[in-house]
Amino acid sequence: MSSFAPTSSDDSAGNDSKYRAFDAPGAEFFEGIGKIPLKKDAGADETMVFKTYEPEKEVMGRPMKDWLRFSVCFWHTFRGTGADPFGFPTLVRPWDDGSNSIANAKRRLRAGFEFFTKLGVPYWTFHDRDIAPEGATLAETNKNLDEIVDLAIELQNKTGVKLLWATCNLFAHQRYMNGAGSNPDAHIFAMAAAQVKKGLEVAKKMGAQNFVFWGGREGYHTILNTNVLTELNNLASFFRMAAEYKKKIGFTGTLLIEPKPKEPSKHQYDYDAMTVIGFLKHYGLDKDYKLNIEPNHTTLAGHGYEHDIVMSSAFGMLGSIDSNTGSPDLGWDTDQFPMDIKNTTMVMKTVLEQGGLSPGGLNFDCKVRRESTELRDMFISHIGAMDSFARGLLNAERILKEGVIAKQVKERYSSYESGIGKKITDGQTSFEELEKYILDNGSPTNVASGRQEHYESMLNHYV
Repeated sequence: MSSFAPTSSDDSAGNDSKYRAFDAPGAEFFEGIGKIPLKKDAGADETMVFKTYEPEKEVMGRPMKDWLRFSVCFWHTFRGTGADPFGFPTLVRPWDDGSNSIANAKRRLRAGFEFFTKLGVPYWTFHDRDIAPEGATLAETNKNLDEIVDLAIELQNKTGVKLLWATCNLFAHQRYMNGAGSNPDAHIFAMAAAQVKKGLEVAKKMGAQNFVFWGGREGYHTILNTNVLTELNNLASFFRMAAEYKKKIGFTGTLLIEPKPKEPSKHQYDYDAMTVIGFLKHYGLDKDYKLNIEPNHTTLAGHGYEHDIVMSSAFGMLGSIDSNTGSPDLGWDTDQFPMDIKNTTMVMKTVLEQGGLSPGGLNFDCKVRRESTELRDMFISHIGAMDSFARGLLNAERILKEGVIAKQVKERYSSYESGIGKKITDGQTSFEELEKYILDNGSPTNVASGRQEHYESMLNHYV
């Protein structure tokens, strides 16, 4: 996630001729780069071509594109600067004058849609403050957003690229340093509500298929100044009002919550998938929300890469995936492009098993490294990740079609298919009956091996 401080939206900024050149009709932002082709026999150093991703290739009865539903995020790709806590920006884009003006916002957007089209992705995502500058008042801010949204709709209609999801930046502005829906100040809570109200209206207008909530500041840094129950109750009220307003305006997209254990907060209330599912069920919101899982957040919570995806899917709560990865040796959110085929295989196995992600998708919430400064790097990173997921999809198809792993997992739980096991599964037994079963049949003596290495070796066969 990126953060943008509110600045003036004065259009007098950024009027240098080298930037104005990109305002001309037909101006090209990525000169010398055409639509990315498929080249199956490409060599190792040919990284500006797809080697596996074929949108129309049939996989388990559907086109590959329908299973993958790729999306580019606007914030990292077109607002990321490469700056980090130890260094200044490194990513200088020729069309971006560095201002937060309306003119510059429009240039970024046009550059974005050229990128989406040349890359061949069907969807994009954004935060409200990514695409339009914040003004001095809510009214001015909303006016800025409306102007940029009108251009975005025009570009969507022209290119056919659709909005996978929209979201509101409720974490970057100084006012949200203590949270938004969990803020101890009711005035700030109201501001966040007003921002999401507008965000939902924009999402409906733009045909968004989902709307995401990421609570980076919904948590605490010290328990000493925190009333946890009050904050959780208020956060639930915030989500309840959002769901009610969604229905009121007729927005048909899915509402999604994105778990993360920490960073920027010491502890976030949406720690991981099971924490969010428990929260939603406790407050009676589980019919109104699903989850948007980011694997880098999952690993920050101490779980394996695919863990939260599997858990969400198991409970019918997996709505979409922010497809990225992190460095396991680091303790923070690095938002790298997913290139590990074993990881993508495990993700796509779950997606296939649940029948797809629609209306969600695979959104690349990723940023090029601050050392990857060429415009080509923007393409290469996405191409590599798209091919990685395409390979993962084909691997997962083989795993499910051959059924070798599934058959052995089924056999492992076969004792629950009949007799006392089936009564346990059906909820038709009791401690008393189970005690009698042991007294009659004796203590278990045949404790089966888990055969972990066997299963890992089988996965390697497909990867």
